Amino acid sequence: MSDGLHAIAARMVTDGKGILAMDESNPTCNKRFEALGIDQTEPKRREYRDLLVGAPGLSEHISGAILYDETFHQETSAGSLFPEYLTAAGMLPGIKVDTGTKTIGDSSELLTHGLDGLEDRLAGYRSLGARFTKWRAVISIGDGLPTDGCITANAEALGDYAVACQAADLVPIVEPEVMMDGAHTIERCYDVTLSALRAVFTALADRGVDLQGIVLKPNMVLSGVDAARRAEADQVVVQTLGCLLTAVPEEVPGVAFLSGGQGDEEATTHLRLLNQQISPAPWKLTFSYGRALQRVALNTWAGDGANTETAREALIERTSANSRAAVGVAVS
Repeated sequence: MSDGLHAIAARMVTDGKGILAMDESNPTCNKRFEALGIDQTEPKRREYRDLLVGAPGLSEHISGAILYDETFHQETSAGSLFPEYLTAAGMLPGIKVDTGTKTIGDSSELLTHGLDGLEDRLAGYRSLGARFTKWRAVISIGDGLPTDGCITANAEALGDYAVACQAADLVPIVEPEVMMDGAHTIERCYDVTLSALRAVFTALADRGVDLQGIVLKPNMVLSGVDAARRAEADQVVVQTLGCLLTAVPEEVPGVAFLSGGQGDEEATTHLRLLNQQISPAPWKLTFSYGRALQRVALNTWAGDGANTETAREALIERTSANSRAAVGVAVS
């Protein structure tokens, strides 16, 4: 494995910096636009993503940004391709390379696809400046779910993806997400998350993936959003750290949590407490949030260019708060 990939992975989880997830698919982005009365068009999506990456001082808190394919090939208002702009601004360009999920047989469980043609796509993204990638697996909790087959199939796909990325000189973000949807207890989330992580690291080991050249993007261990009694923050910290310490090898340079539907402040508080509880940790604990960083900025902008700078200020406020949380410091 190239020392260069080790260096990129380490840079992705630099102290006090996280990764901006702005790789929503067009349908997902359009759905959020529609709720705010924003035109669901390619130029409007470009304008919004330009708002995000152009926020002054973003690189002080953000090491890199995950882009969607459409954005990756668009130009910013400054006339640069988004990957070029990010690089010039001191941030790493990343790209979502999975092609979404499909149900497994007749079940409701999902398997992430995108391995067909992946090698060629990776080469193309790398030639345009990408330095890392992302692939998200989706694990749902419910009656009799998840099945072992779902966990194994998604873990194997993540393993195939990761080895292909490293061969293409790209750092893979490995994202097995156990969903918050449902009424399950935090203990149930712990069990499923542990099973998913163990399966993933088995798949990575079987394929010879260099763990120093990846970044793990897991969920925190949380109660289901509809649970009758949701666990408090201190229990989230204990369960999450216990799960990670059991399943995640020390060679992994960093754990960049997804927000997974948590509230903005909730995701920040949990990250801060996790870092305060385990210092030093075997790996860096940081963030790779999407909605928990973007929500206020999107609502502030609401499709009106006159609101761009105010929206950027809102984004920087969120990235700054999470930057401090990533080193265990509360927002003053």
